[in-house]
Amino acid sequence: MGRTREAGCVAAGMVIGAGACYCVYKLTWGRDESEKIWDDDEDDNEEDSRVIAETGVQTGKGAKANAGAGARARVQGDSKAKAEVGMELERGSDIKVEAHLGAQSGGGLEAKAKALFSTLKEQASARAVRGTRLGTIFGTRTLAPSLPCPGGRGGGCHPTRSGARAGGRTSGKSKGRTRGKSTRTPATAWPVRRGKFNFPYKIDDILGATDLQKVLNILERSNDPFIQEIALVTLGNNAAYSFNQNAIRELGGLPIIAKMIKTKDPIIREKAYNALNNLSVNAENQGKIKTYISQVCDDTMICRLDSAVQMAGLRLLTNMTVTNHYQHLLSYSFPDFFALLFLGNYFTKIQIMKLIINFTENPAMTRELVSCKVPSELISLFNKEWDREILLNILTIFENINDNIKNEGLASSRKEFSRSSLFFLFKESGVCVKKIKALASHNDLVVKVKVLKVLTKL
Repeated sequence: MGRTREAGCVAAGMVIGAGACYCVYKLTWGRDESEKIWDDDEDDNEEDSRVIAETGVQTGKGAKANAGAGARARVQGDSKAKAEVGMELERGSDIKVEAHLGAQSGGGLEAKAKALFSTLKEQASARAVRGTRLGTIFGTRTLAPSLPCPGGRGGGCHPTRSGARAGGRTSGKSKGRTRGKSTRTPATAWPVRRGKFNFPYKIDDILGATDLQKVLNILERSNDPFIQEIALVTLGNNAAYSFNQNAIRELGGLPIIAKMIKTKDPIIREKAYNALNNLSVNAENQGKIKTYISQVCDDTMICRLDSAVQMAGLRLLTNMTVTNHYQHLLSYSFPDFFALLFLGNYFTKIQIMKLIINFTENPAMTRELVSCKVPSELISLFNKEWDREILLNILTIFENINDNIKNEGLASSRKEFSRSSLFFLFKESGVCVKKIKALASHNDLVVKVKVLKVLTKL
């Protein structure tokens, strides 16, 4: 019974000693390793714990099974401990041999602890070698030249975490506490690609004069469509504020932005129109933009029907014709406006009607307006099927033109206008009046009130 207790104490001592050695290893030589970011650190810790646990279990079993054999129980327990350590470390024959030799050098607890400690040290060395191999594979990866570098606001490029982590493994030391020279891949070793994301500001940043000058310089010098688009959007957003409308003009930004409307890229033209549209709210800016209004009008008429470029151009023309100063510059395009009113979709119709309404509110433009040729199908806009906004706009156009004809005395000059003119369609044919009277029974109260107002002026 005494020998059985002695064998159990020996087995427990082995387990405690192995654990103590492992702790000493983690507190000294393992400290440098803990600073590295290892993906498989937790898995290795579990393997080490499993080795120690299995060693203790197998040793305990051997001791209990041979409790009556006396000193032979101690030898068998030692053999089982060596066997388990050797099986767990099959990754290299050298490690296994050293473990066996270390265990056989002494029969006491100190010898067994030294053997187990040597085993753990060699296992750590094997992991360091494996980390070096991984660092060689992944730590020197470079960016593909065809991919943009996703930087921050400044467009910088930084190495990914995988490269830094793999590079960090190569600096691990298996012996000594002195840190070696780090072999992590520095950020400067990564090729910094100045590409699509190389823009210093966000598009919704409210900029001062100095920053606006930088954006204008980028827009003027860059040939990258993406950079041009971001710069135009940034300028357009800042042009929504009155203080920046003056600043952009004073910095000479209007010619730089207007230059972009000559490009073939429809997206760039759209963003340029939007920026000029916001800038045109300022009266002084309108005096500068009038130089480009004919070009904008021509491009708006010939671009793809109902496209975003066309809508942006129509909004700019509408803003430029709110006052009467520059309306005469567009009088040659009246037939195109009415053709677009008939051909365009719902949103194009709404926008072109707002533009035409601006002309009808200027009595000086009445003669040129009513003398232009219009498609006869334009009369279809007076049907009940259209919604409130379409009907209210077309009724407003008719009302303004009818008032201007009376005020300018053009009713007596009907012989000057052809049968395809707007004058004949609205005044002489009588079809419009019938259509308007039919709208008096419209379900919408607002439309009905507008119709009654127009009919009282006939």
